[in-house]
Amino acid sequence: MAKSQVNELFTVRKDSSGFELTLKGASHLASLPLKCVLQEFPNKTNHTSNTDSDHVLLPKQLHPTFYGCFDWHSSVHGHWMLIRLLKLFPQMPEASLIRETLNKTITKQNILDEVKYFGMPLTASWERTYGWAWILKLDEELYNWNDADAKRWHEAMQPLTKKIVDLWTKFLPKQTYPNRTGVHPNTAFGLVFALDYARAEKNTSFENAIIASAKKIYGKDKNAPATWEPNGADFLSPSLEEADLMRRVLSPKEFTIWFNQFFTMQSLKHLTILPVVSDRADLQIVHLDGLSFSRSWCMKGLAAVLPANDARKKLLLRSSVNHLSTALPHVVSGEYGGEHWLASFAVYALVN
Repeated sequence: MAKSQVNELFTVRKDSSGFELTLKGASHLASLPLKCVLQEFPNKTNHTSNTDSDHVLLPKQLHPTFYGCFDWHSSVHGHWMLIRLLKLFPQMPEASLIRETLNKTITKQNILDEVKYFGMPLTASWERTYGWAWILKLDEELYNWNDADAKRWHEAMQPLTKKIVDLWTKFLPKQTYPNRTGVHPNTAFGLVFALDYARAEKNTSFENAIIASAKKIYGKDKNAPATWEPNGADFLSPSLEEADLMRRVLSPKEFTIWFNQFFTMQSLKHLTILPVVSDRADLQIVHLDGLSFSRSWCMKGLAAVLPANDARKKLLLRSSVNHLSTALPHVVSGEYGGEHWLASFAVYALVN
């Protein structure tokens, strides 16, 4: 995609504080999950077989709602993305197709079958916490949306949402150490989405448990080894995700103290260096395009809580725009390894 075409997808606000997705951009990005949420193969189920009978089940039999887009979590955030875009741009050309598609997947029976999966042996930690986080983000998006379809989808989702909240609530006291990886199990990323959900839906007990856990496992961290980032398959920055969480759970004064001890200016400048994506046909290397998007949204969020005269604010805002605008042309690469999930990261970076 040419740079001029990319620039038609979004605009940068005059104060450089964020981005505005255009109708053309929404339509362009929506086309990607629309191609894959009903596409069963290729598929990576990550299913642990208990018997020969469940070993031979097809993806759609295991997960009647979230069977498409190569893997379960990508299907979940593909659904979130379609809902988010439909809310923002109800007039988009794809609106009727989005509704038709989601009416096929988010049904009461399908969701009840998804819940049953978590009752099978050896599934208590399945999709923990990345897939869990996107389920809650999807539910949050439907909450309080005054739309007939959305209300029906939200009602259908509740058994699964409640199951995830229950699993997470039981897990939090057991999590002695955070997972600091740059891929799916990253603890900070998951807790950010869980906290956003808890606050939006006024689940104060879950909110308080998340805050307590975040402070316990991250509160004393100093001198993040950010110059070691990224690993070769990262789509999340461990240090930026942690900071993005802590800005949510600490008071402004507490966060400033914590942030000053956590990042040196050298570390922050290192994180502004764009990741090199050497092969977009490689399912792991293409993760680095996602890293540009997640860095972008973390940097934008961190800049928002820094004082206007803080030099780090301008550094982070400039880098946020640079990461997003550089990665956007590669959302549509012709390679399914990126196309089945990257658009969701692009949308989240653009609209949050």
